[in-house]
Amino acid sequence: MATVLITGANSSMGIPAVGYLLSKHPTCTAVLTVRNDSDDDPNTAKLRAVIAQHPTAKFTIHKLNLASLAAVRKFADEIRDKIAASRLPKIVAAIWIAMSWTLNAGLGFTEDGYERSIAINHIAHFSLTLRLLEFFDPANGRIIFLSSDSHDKSDLQEFRSALPAPENLVLLVHPPPDKEGEVVARGFQRYGLSKLAVVMCMYELRRRIKEHLSSISVLAVDPGGLLDSRAFYPPNVPYSMYIKICIVNWLQPILKYLSPIFRRSADAAKDVIDLALDQKYVGQDGYFMGTSKGESSTQSRNEDMQQRLWDKSLEWSRISTGDTVLKI
Repeated sequence: MATVLITGANSSMGIPAVGYLLSKHPTCTAVLTVRNDSDDDPNTAKLRAVIAQHPTAKFTIHKLNLASLAAVRKFADEIRDKIAASRLPKIVAAIWIAMSWTLNAGLGFTEDGYERSIAINHIAHFSLTLRLLEFFDPANGRIIFLSSDSHDKSDLQEFRSALPAPENLVLLVHPPPDKEGEVVARGFQRYGLSKLAVVMCMYELRRRIKEHLSSISVLAVDPGGLLDSRAFYPPNVPYSMYIKICIVNWLQPILKYLSPIFRRSADAAKDVIDLALDQKYVGQDGYFMGTSKGESSTQSRNEDMQQRLWDKSLEWSRISTGDTVLKI
């Protein structure tokens, strides 16, 4: 008996992940978060239809706005209270699937005043992780962050995902306005930077947990380019990009033999559930590409910048000593 947390549970990758989880690990309790929990939402309706195929499943679906730090804290407090009162088992795995990017819409900010990509992809999940650490299974717990190859590069050399200078890390959450003609490229850069932040703080979290807390495993997983993801549908991306992705998706059964980066969401979903729960990955941590141990970018492995970004992430997520069991 154990709890598995999944954000973005009604996403392209989240729905098959939940289906695979309930099939392979039926004794787990699935705590699932979505942005819109209404049955009128077609994606949540699909999620419920998948769950309905498992009539004995133990699950809850929670509405969670990851663009709100107040909502994140409230959700974390609810889960903490339920576990403390033995109304939920301890957490054996947290799988942070939810994501956001603004390739077509331009620069956008959350109610807390942070750029949306880094707020949702990094800060919200960073906050959830630290606030819930006390309630993980100390021997078997695993935390799965979602990375991307974009943490290392962008399609355009001038928009590589390079961190600002240490004194300018605030530009990650308060970037300058997009210039005319740069909306898509800058949006992709901001997404890449958010994933770079995820990877860097994964390393710092992993180090701190092993030094001060327990043997909880911490992983960042690049699931590959998910060609069937709704993230590639308009209005999220320009129509021209959508057409190109559709063509590549149609060719994926052939292309996957040439480049394993071209994948489908269900394949990536299986990978992250196995990494989170399969016994053969006990004790594994660090950076993965699918289920294979990989190497993240040189920049992401800079320990001085990991520490600096960690400190800023604590500030941005408003985490203080009383909010987490981890020594910070």
